Amino acid sequence: MSDFLDKAKDLARDLGTKAQDAVSEHSDKIDDGIDKAADFVDDKTKGKYTDKIEKAQAKAHGLVEKAAKKGDDGTAGPATGGPAGDA
Repeated sequence: MSDFLDKAKDLARDLGTKAQDAVSEHSDKIDDGIDKAADFVDDKTKGKYTDKIEKAQAKAHGLVEKAAKKGDDGTAGPATGGPAGDA
């Protein structure tokens, strides 16, 4: 049973690393998508929630930047944090 859990942990770690590498490689496209989505939602809500949309947009950009930096330095682990599961 522990062999299965070890394999699952290794797989999760590899997937997290691959995801961070992809974010690092395509962060500009992801940022463009965030901007387009924010503009779309703001347009559909007729500006009623602009402040909240801008806060969410800024948070999303920050997360992309953080993930891209982790992926660039080669020390990235899973996107959920280190072994203790810190975010």
